[in-house]
Amino acid sequence: MKSSYLTHPFYYLWTTQTAANAADVLYIMALTVMVLDRTNSLISAALLPLMRSGAQMLSSLAAPLLIQRFKLSSLLLLSQTGQFLLFVVLAVYLHVNGDASSLVLVFSLVFVMSFLDGWTTPARNALIPRLVTHEQGLLKANGLMSVSDQVVQFAGWGLSGIIVAWIGSSSTLLVTAVIYGLAAAFTLGVKEPTHAEMTGKDLSAGAAAEVGTGRWHTLTEGWKMIWKTPRLRVLTFMDMIDMLGGSIWVGAFTLAFVQAALGQSEEWWGFINAAYFAGTIGGGLLVLALARIIGRRYFGVMMLGMAGYGVLTAVYALNSQPYAALILVMLMGPFAELAMINRRTLIQSSVASSILPKVLSAQASMMHFVFCISLLGMAWLAEYIGIINLYLFAAGLTILAIAAGLLHYRAFQDNTVQRQTTH
Repeated sequence: MKSSYLTHPFYYLWTTQTAANAADVLYIMALTVMVLDRTNSLISAALLPLMRSGAQMLSSLAAPLLIQRFKLSSLLLLSQTGQFLLFVVLAVYLHVNGDASSLVLVFSLVFVMSFLDGWTTPARNALIPRLVTHEQGLLKANGLMSVSDQVVQFAGWGLSGIIVAWIGSSSTLLVTAVIYGLAAAFTLGVKEPTHAEMTGKDLSAGAAAEVGTGRWHTLTEGWKMIWKTPRLRVLTFMDMIDMLGGSIWVGAFTLAFVQAALGQSEEWWGFINAAYFAGTIGGGLLVLALARIIGRRYFGVMMLGMAGYGVLTAVYALNSQPYAALILVMLMGPFAELAMINRRTLIQSSVASSILPKVLSAQASMMHFVFCISLLGMAWLAEYIGIINLYLFAAGLTILAIAAGLLHYRAFQDNTVQRQTTH
């Protein structure tokens, strides 16, 4: 798995992100169980993901101001250390007070932690191009990150349920605090290249960025870059369409489909989720294996992945056989990963690395907003057209995204990596 194109700081980044993601899964499961036990209210439990997403959106909007002042590695360290310290406070507070603890205080701490976490993903994805030594390493690095993300999701939700049932919510939170501490410690190994190692062109772009016209310029620079760069504009639109349709795989919709279309009980909900995550892990490994063959064909492979995913989603919607559904979602995973990893690589290679963090922050805030809108919109739509038609609608959204890419094909004809150029 190790490649000469991937540096030691990249492996530190990979490790810290894997540990942080595992801690996230553990603490969300533990807090959800605790809130449900205390309130017996699904609405109260649903506040957790909604609050997290809202805090991360606000954080992404404000992130450019921090990116302007601090190194990405310093921001990552600040985020992980801050989350670790806050989580220690939360875990100890819940362990000591138990059922007497205030949910208002718990939700407030979760909000602040989520705010700190909001710039982690843009910082991580912007750091990746700086921590690889060759263009081919960029696709491998994204593939490796994606595989670890999916493995954590696949194993984490199942194992976290077992851990919470075994040792209880408060003890699980103490274990999570230790994992957050490890994530913060590994962040110390994430070292960015020095200015001398950066190219002259990239330095000039960074210098230009520093001479901005104040906070408003800093906050809007990433948004303006997306708007005036055709390739970024199209990729962002495609990402938004993906996010709109992607919410159909959120638990409530999957469960409704399992019951209405497949005629199965809740256990098949778990089988479908497991099959999908297994497929995405396979897809990430496939990208790693085919990195040399894919070369610079990012756009073509991305479109192939989206087409395969869209067709399989439509077939899945029309299928009523449970075992066939498992096979279909497992096949979707590799196509979804081919599309996502190559799209991320295209975004990273379409703008100078000095402004990439601001572009990714703008995109992250958009994606959080679209996800919240999608959850509400898809729930409303499902009431009117039914769960099966909802999945067909999502497949149609994927076709719309493919059409947008084909209509703007000229923006992708230049395969030269753009991250070392100024705009």
